[in-house]
Amino acid sequence: TPGVGKTSLCESLASSTNLQHLSIKRVAKERDCCEGWDEDSQSWIVDEDKLLDAIEDEARAGGYLVDWHACDLFPETWIDLVIVLRSKSNTLYDRLKARKYPEKKLQDNMDAELMEVLLAEAREAFHKDLIVEMQSNDPDDIEINTGWIEAWIEQWTLQNCGAAEEDGHGA
Repeated sequence: TPGVGKTSLCESLASSTNLQHLSIKRVAKERDCCEGWDEDSQSWIVDEDKLLDAIEDEARAGGYLVDWHACDLFPETWIDLVIVLRSKSNTLYDRLKARKYPEKKLQDNMDAELMEVLLAEAREAFHKDLIVEMQSNDPDDIEINTGWIEAWIEQWTLQNCGAAEEDGHGA
């Protein structure tokens, strides 16, 4: 859902890890992956096939924090962890209102958050062990979530790269 803090979290993690922030919104615009503008939602319509082709090499290489409101379009082989950020209704409402979202777009996004649409999509597309739900209501949450994810990255690296490094093959 827009406004839950995905970009802020990705920026925090990119500055504290060796991972790069891959903003799908920016990539879609810069790499001509938009097929039009939706007046009702006041947003670009992304050609998902073209987008996946545009980021395939980066995704397969790894080392990216993928920042996008939905995850179900990405192949599971590209993803090591899915973070679903959640915000309290009043916090989310205030954030979306501050972005000057039109009332329909604001309500559609509030409804999606209340009905856990993106969490359900994540659960449908990925194994449950890959999905983590986190709260994102204030700056302390960004710090807490960043710390948790940094620890997860460290553990993942030990489990997935440590053996290769120990036997001299590298990661």
